[in-house]
Amino acid sequence: MAGGKDEVFDRLRRAGLEIAAGDWRIEEVLPPGAAWRRVIGFETEPTATVRTDRTDLAESVNREWHRLAAEAGILDGDGVFLIGVAGSCSPWTRVRLTADWDLAGVLGERPGQPEFVTLSLDGDALVAATVEEYDVWLIAEERIKERQEAAAQAAAALDTPERRAAAWASLFEGPGPGEKLLDAWARGLSLNDVIPEDLRIQLFGRSHHVMYRYLPTAVVDAALAHPDWKVRAFAAEVQPNITPEQWARVILGAQDTRQRWLLTLLAADRRAELTEDICQKLASDPSARVRSEAARLAGLPAPLAIALAADPDDGVRCAVCPAAWPHLDTPGRKALLADPADKVRRAALLLHHREHPVPPSVFEAEDLQTRDLETLCLERDLAEHLARHGEEAERVALAGNPHLDPDLVALLAEDPDEGVRYAVSVRGDLTEEQRARIPIDFELRSRSHELDWVADLHHDEDAMRRLAASSHPLVRRSVARARHLPSDVVARLARDEDRIVRLFLAESCDDAPADMLMEVWRWWDGSLSFPDRPRSHPNFPRHDLLRYADDPDPRMRRLSPDDPDSTTELVERLSRDVSAEVRYRTATDPRLPPACAVRLLEDPHEHIRRSAARHPRLPAHVLTRLLRETDLAQWAARNPALPVEVMRRMAERMR
Repeated sequence: MAGGKDEVFDRLRRAGLEIAAGDWRIEEVLPPGAAWRRVIGFETEPTATVRTDRTDLAESVNREWHRLAAEAGILDGDGVFLIGVAGSCSPWTRVRLTADWDLAGVLGERPGQPEFVTLSLDGDALVAATVEEYDVWLIAEERIKERQEAAAQAAAALDTPERRAAAWASLFEGPGPGEKLLDAWARGLSLNDVIPEDLRIQLFGRSHHVMYRYLPTAVVDAALAHPDWKVRAFAAEVQPNITPEQWARVILGAQDTRQRWLLTLLAADRRAELTEDICQKLASDPSARVRSEAARLAGLPAPLAIALAADPDDGVRCAVCPAAWPHLDTPGRKALLADPADKVRRAALLLHHREHPVPPSVFEAEDLQTRDLETLCLERDLAEHLARHGEEAERVALAGNPHLDPDLVALLAEDPDEGVRYAVSVRGDLTEEQRARIPIDFELRSRSHELDWVADLHHDEDAMRRLAASSHPLVRRSVARARHLPSDVVARLARDEDRIVRLFLAESCDDAPADMLMEVWRWWDGSLSFPDRPRSHPNFPRHDLLRYADDPDPRMRRLSPDDPDSTTELVERLSRDVSAEVRYRTATDPRLPPACAVRLLEDPHEHIRRSAARHPRLPAHVLTRLLRETDLAQWAARNPALPVEVMRRMAERMR
C-alpha cells in the first residue's frame, strides 16, 4: 500500500484501529524496513499458519495474531502497540484495538490475505502476518534487541579474508542490478572519497552529485568536455573550480547558439572571471542573446562595454548600461538617455539620476518603481514630500537612500511605522548615539543578514570597537562576522546578551574564545554555511572532554569521543546511547567496532543507518548485502572500504 499519512490512517481506521498518536514520529525501536526483513527473510520460519482455503480465513488469522500478540506482551499496558503495513513507506503508527477490529480483513490486497507487522512499544517483541503460497504465515519474535546484538557480533566474526573475497565475488553473481539500483550505485560511487578520478569521470552520465565538490582541474576538464550537453551545463552551473581557460573552452566550443548563450549566462550569473580575449569574442557574437549576457560579465573591459552601448540590439544596450555608464563620455550617455527603446532609456535614466537629482516631474512621468527610491538622488522637494506623505513602502525604501539630507533622515527616524524606523536604524551614516535614539522592536530570534557597510569596515579596528558597542543587535552581529577582531572587541562580543552575536562570532571569527565556543556548542552544532562550527573552530577545546562522557546533556556526551584520551570502549558504549545525536557521532568514528556498525544499520534514525553503511569497518558480506538494497545502496557505494576493482566492476554494469 502506498500513500501519505491520511491514506495510511484511513486504512488503519477501517481495520478497526484507534490512532493513539496522530503525528508520525520516529520511534526508538527497530525501523519498519528492518522489521520486514526479519519477516520475509530466506530463513524465516512461521510461528503459526492458517490455510488460505479456509472459509473463515480472516477471522482465523485475526484470532491467531491476537493470541501471539498477547503472549508476546504486545498488547500489555493500555493496549497501545506499533503497526506497519506492507507497501507503505510510513514510519510506525501507534494504535490500539477497538471493539470492531479486523486486521486480516483490511490490511492486505484481499480480505484474509494480510501483510502487516506489529511491534511492542519497547521494540522487543514482534508479530507479523504475511501470505505464502497456500498459507498465511504468522511470525512471532521476542528478545529482538538481544537477537540484534547477537546477529551483529556473528556478522563481525564472519569477516575473514576468505569471506571478504567471496563476498565481493558474490556481488556480481546472479541477475544484474536494475536501473534504480544502478543509479544508486552511481550516486554513491561518484561521491566516494577513494574512487580513482578516471572512474569518477565515467559516472558523470549517471550522476551529477559530485559536481558540487571542488574537483581537480583534470576532472573539471572532462566534465566540461563531456559529450552529454546536460553534464556540461550542470558542471558550468555548480562546479566551484572552473578556471578562465576552462570557461573559454566550454563556451567557445559550443556550436549551438542556445548552448553558448546559456553558458555565457551562467558565467555572468556566477561572476566568473573571463579572459579579455573571450570577452571580446562573446561581445562580437552573432547572437544578440549571447552579447546581452556578455554585457553582464564580471570584469568586462571598458572598451567592450562602450562598444556594446552602441549595439544594434536594444536588449544588448539595456544589459550593458550598468557596465558602460562609468566609462561613457557625455555624448555616449546622452545617446542612451535618448535611445529609441523605452527599456534602454529607463536603464540610462536610473543611472543618470544616481548623480543628478530627480525632479518631481520626472518621478511622476517615468513612473519610477518604489525600489528605485533606495538609490536615486532626489530633488529636495520630492524627497521631503515622499518622507512626509509617501506610501509606507516608499518611506521604507527612502529610509535607506544614501543621498537623503540629515534632517529628512531624522524625520524618518520618528516615523510612526516600525519598518521605516528600522530601515533608518541600520544606515551606515548614523552615529551610535543617533542610532540608539531610534525606537525599534528588534526580534532577537529573527533571521538577519550582514550589513555591507559594517563588513567594509572589518579591517578598521577603531570602527569595530565603536560598532561593537552599538545598541543595535544587527550592527553587533555584523561586527561579529569579521575574520579577526581586537581582543577587547572579542571579549565584549563574547559576553553579548544577543546569542546570535555569539553564534556569529563562533562561526566567523578565528579569535573567538574557548569558553564561549563551548557555551554556543550547547545549543548550536553547525549550519549549511558554516558546517560543524563551533566544534571545528581552531580554539574549540580538545582536551578534558572525557568528563562529559556521562553528562545528562547528550550534546555534551557527544563531545567525549573527541578527547585524545578517549578509547574504543567509550565509542562502543556510546553507540548504544539513548540519544540519536550521540549514536550518530559514534557512527562516524573510525574506531567503532564492526559489530556496532552492523547494529547501527538497524538504528531507528535514517541518517544513522546511512552513516553506518559508509563505515569502513563494516564486514564485506554485510556491505555487499547493502549494495543490493535500494534504500542503503547509495550510502554503501560511498564506503571507502570498497576495493577499487569492485568499484570498476560496478561501473561496468552501468554502461
